[in-house]
Amino acid sequence: MATPIGARFEGSVLARARDVRVLLTDIDGVWTDGGLWFDSHGEHLKRFHTLDGHGVGLLAAAGVALVVISGRDSAPLRHRLQALQVTRVHLGVTDKRLAGEQALAALGMSWSVAAAIGDDWPDLAMMRPATLAMAPPGAHAEVLACAHHVCRAPAGAGAFREACDLILTAIGAYDRLLKEAAP
Repeated sequence: MATPIGARFEGSVLARARDVRVLLTDIDGVWTDGGLWFDSHGEHLKRFHTLDGHGVGLLAAAGVALVVISGRDSAPLRHRLQALQVTRVHLGVTDKRLAGEQALAALGMSWSVAAAIGDDWPDLAMMRPATLAMAPPGAHAEVLACAHHVCRAPAGAGAFREACDLILTAIGAYDRLLKEAAP
């Protein structure tokens, strides 16, 4: 029998996530495995996981805002975000803390209700001030040291969904959404 979802997360992490109302997320190395595919015309492909995409909808259903803050910008990324109806998007960002502050201000929120997930040094700028910092297991050592929760699932293969599930569990929405999906 599978372990209940709530038992997969430490109590101290769930307590930290209880008031989260917004998730700031990097893309490459979180939603993707971090690999970049180039051909003679430039970057053409990115691989995304459907579990992660479904997490986007679950956050929305629970009233948790999602903000994408990525250092990269590409047509495949824009296409995926559009397909998922993600509208709070900051691409080609060099200062992720500033982008996070601008996004939070636009939402009327503060770092005290923000979670962030990232995998490399630029992401530390949004992870450090967040009330909950998360990282995929293959993240850089400095990011892993900053994270309150290190996902079991790898980047590009469910790490983002695990972050969503953690937040949904902590705010008390997970069971309701599961029952609605599978009555």
